[in-house]
Amino acid sequence: MSTTHDDTPIAARVRHVEALLEQRGVVAPGAIDRRIDENAAGGSLAQGARIVARAWVDPGFRDRLLHDGNAAIGELGLSMAGGIQDQRLEVLANEDSDHHVVVCTLCSCYPVALLGPSPSWYKSEAYRSRVVRDPRGVLAEFGLTLPDATRITVWDASAETRYMVLPQRPTGTDDLDEPALAALVTRKGLIGTAAV
Repeated sequence: MSTTHDDTPIAARVRHVEALLEQRGVVAPGAIDRRIDENAAGGSLAQGARIVARAWVDPGFRDRLLHDGNAAIGELGLSMAGGIQDQRLEVLANEDSDHHVVVCTLCSCYPVALLGPSPSWYKSEAYRSRVVRDPRGVLAEFGLTLPDATRITVWDASAETRYMVLPQRPTGTDDLDEPALAALVTRKGLIGTAAV
């Protein structure tokens, strides 16, 4: 990671500037993340959404995706890209009894080629440290309250392994085709901090 003269990571400085801009009212809270979402909607985020929609309509693809994410996304002409060929993609399926959420506690490892740019909160020290200690509380802050019986597993991404959540298919969507289903998928859903 690039550093400045005082060894402070540039990414941390950028997050600090974003926070100051929000605190001083220069930009609305969350505006930068919303803009990133808008930019990514036509690009990388669309790839992750496409993968999820295919898994929702094709049980065979879903099984292959959960078994070997890299091979399965290859069927759609996708890859982890970025010149890092040995990066492994693990896909985690959310169910009624199990909910998965992704974090990178050391930095901000994230499957950018499939999900678009990571949101600023994903990179924040607060998220990275708190979601590991209190995942249920952090998810509630995102507006996602899960039943007490639902087990929450936090997955820590690394340079070798990146994670993507396969959200549960929303009820009442049996009549939707893949493009319509893909339009329902959000970045937060792919990280596990929201339901679809």
